[in-house]
Amino acid sequence: MFRIAKEFHFSASHQLAHLPPDHQCARLHGHNYIVVVELAAAELNADGFVRDYHELAPLKHYIDTHFDHRHLNDVLDGPSTAEAMARHFHDWCKARWPETVAVRVSETPKTWAEYRP
Repeated sequence: MFRIAKEFHFSASHQLAHLPPDHQCARLHGHNYIVVVELAAAELNADGFVRDYHELAPLKHYIDTHFDHRHLNDVLDGPSTAEAMARHFHDWCKARWPETVAVRVSETPKTWAEYRP
């Protein structure tokens, strides 16, 4: 199996108001997010790729347009957790690139959530 991954960055705020008031995520705060999309294929295409990295540029545009420097509670349907965003980005990518196998969303250098069906 061949695997590739590409990383995308954005900054945004969110608030998980349903949490207890003493929980730090219940307060309005922001993160510098990292989104990593992973694609895999058993065989390479005619050009020798799983998929050309250049073809993933629409994800950068989507992130820049809809997520970067935005309040995620206004952007997402449902909770603005890393887990929910990983699923959201996975579904968006899978609809465009069938080779998509997983998406990881990091909120900090030490924390991440991954959606891999």
